Amino acid sequence: MKSVALTIAGSDPSGGAGLQADLKTFHQFGVYGEAAVTLITVQNTQAVSAVECLTPDLVVRQVQAVVSDIPPQAAKTGALGNAAIVQAVADLAATFQFPLVVDPVMISKHGAPLLDEPARRALLENLLPRAFLLTPNLHEAAALTASPVDTLYQMRKAAEKLKQCGARAVLIKGGHLPGEATDVLLAEDGAFHILHGERFDTPHTHGTGCTYSAAITALLAIGLSLPDAVARAKKFISEAIRTNPALGKGCGPVNHHAQA
Repeated sequence: MKSVALTIAGSDPSGGAGLQADLKTFHQFGVYGEAAVTLITVQNTQAVSAVECLTPDLVVRQVQAVVSDIPPQAAKTGALGNAAIVQAVADLAATFQFPLVVDPVMISKHGAPLLDEPARRALLENLLPRAFLLTPNLHEAAALTASPVDTLYQMRKAAEKLKQCGARAVLIKGGHLPGEATDVLLAEDGAFHILHGERFDTPHTHGTGCTYSAAITALLAIGLSLPDAVARAKKFISEAIRTNPALGKGCGPVNHHAQA
């Protein structure tokens, strides 16, 4: 039986991030992808000019339709937009019989806000406890913990704090650290895994967070353990950045055809 993964996320018409990036990544790992749309953006590699959220009921009905017919082995969330959608997804997640990767998308690569303060609270209080894995970057980890996250030590402390808030595992992404692109995984069993990666001097990193979390989701759907899924996804996103196609006039997408 073919492995299936679901993304519950926003749409990026440029194809570099959001559900479009998720579906491309699922496909690259040989996983059948499903998508429930949460919001529509108007954006390209240079700017985001509009964000429109769907109704929570429409989001819920999309998820229910696909889960009841083609149940996934893993799912992920991306941009959720507002507190009502976050709450609706959290309620749905309470019924999921598969792991949920929560990518707390708060701001676009271009600086456009994608999660307001009430939605952030709803994520912390209601969705985070449903997460099998939470995958914040440094800025998102700092916002969620109300503490600076600028060093490897602070990444470990933030991961511990977010796990105490209810997430079963936490991956703090260190792409904005100086030097190596080092990530910190705090696994279900409380063990830390430090993942080192090469840093590439390129502006073309649009959709890295979406693509990284989608790769983890696809690998969980295939049946890999969490540490193995994260390690393999880390290699994939590094190669995707290194071999980016240099598309667009701004911050272009990564290479979704990179070796999986």
